Formats: sequence, structure tokens, C-alpha cells
Amino acid sequence: MIDLHYWTTTNGHKVTMFLEEAGIEYRIVPVNISTGAQFRPEFLAISPNNRIPAIVDHAPAGGGAPVSVFESGAILLYLAEKTERFIPADLRGRVEVLQWLFWQMSGLGPMAGQNHHFVQYAPERIDYAMTRYINETNRLYGVLDRRLADRPFVAGGEYTIADMACYPWIVPHERQKQDLATFPNLKRWFETVRERPGTVRAYAVAKTINTQSTVTEASRGVLFGQTASNRPAG
Repeated sequence: MIDLHYWTTTNGHKVTMFLEEAGIEYRIVPVNISTGAQFRPEFLAISPNNRIPAIVDHAPAGGGAPVSVFESGAILLYLAEKTERFIPADLRGRVEVLQWLFWQMSGLGPMAGQNHHFVQYAPERIDYAMTRYINETNRLYGVLDRRLADRPFVAGGEYTIADMACYPWIVPHERQKQDLATFPNLKRWFETVRERPGTVRAYAVAKTINTQSTVTEASRGVLFGQTASNRPAG
């Protein structure tokens, strides 16, 4: 059994996509980040960066005490290695997956995340910031579109954790001010992943956990007002 400490965000969806694809038994522990639940001591014990998702694997390979993992990319890699699924066993195939997983973690996610913040949530309109992150998101979409020109999935011929990492960040493409019609290879891949039964189930699970916007006037301070010395009590 795996406990998934989760909220309905782009990074949270990555992990439910894997668990549903792999058919792993799991239990969701909701962490409502809009109310400060991510600062509770019991959550910080497994996710010291106070970010979801995080997992606790009660049956790790080799037995022994439960293993906790935070950071969505690390979780995907942990689960892929545990199950020996969605990551190739050969060196070259593994490298392809890992470099695109890290590309998403270091590029697509942070840049699209800043896009979301300045376009959707910033209390004042800052044209320079909006243009900067809309353009950078567009550039990254172009990288992915070119990558998918001659292969069905991000890392090659098989569906992997690289696809699971990228897909949730493309879902809000309209909010990111991107037109998928201008990226035909990306659009084809997006529609393919969207129709996978595991993806459908993962997003259906999200609707049972939260049906409202996480970002509200009341939650802005919790989500966007954190410093090292100014942290909500949770």
C-alpha cells in the first residue's frame, strides 16, 4: 500500500497518473494547500519543502521500514524503479527518459508555473513578467513539439514517466496563452495521453478530492506569501 499525500495540482496529477497506469493500490491523504495543511508537522516530516505530492511506501522493495519520498520527479522515478515499469532497462533508453524528466522539472514546470502566477494570480498586472513567461512557455512547447515530430512519446516509442511528468503541465495550455493548433506534434501526443485509461482515471480521482479553485482571495497569503521566517502554522 502506498499513501499519497496529494492535492489536485499539476504535480499531484503526475503521481495519480502513474499509480493508475500501474494498477498500484494506494490511499490518498488529502493535503489542502489552500488552508495551510502542507505546514502540518506530520506532513513536513515526509515533505520538508512543504509541497505536494509526497508518498509513503509501506511495502518497499527489500522490505523493512516504510520509505517516504517527496518531489514529483523523484516519486515518479522511485515508482518506476520499484515496479520496473515506464522506464527502459537499457542504458540509452533510461538516459532518454531521465533527461526529459529533468527537463520538465527544471524547465517546463517552473516556467509554466510562473506563467500561471503572473497571468492568473498576480494582484497587479505586470506586462513584462507576463510576456516573459508566456514567451518562455511558448519556446518550451516548441521544444516538445520538435521532439515529438518523429516519435509517438517523449522518450521514444513507449509511454514513460517522461510523458506523465509533462502532460499535466500542458493541460492548462489555454490559461498559459498557448494554442495547441500551432504545435501539431504536441497536440497529437496530448490527445493520445489524454485518452489513456490511466489518465482518465487519474483526473476522475481529482474530482472526488477537490472541485474548487485552490487559489482564492483567502488562500493567496498561504500560497504566495511564504518566506523562511513567515510560514503559516498549518
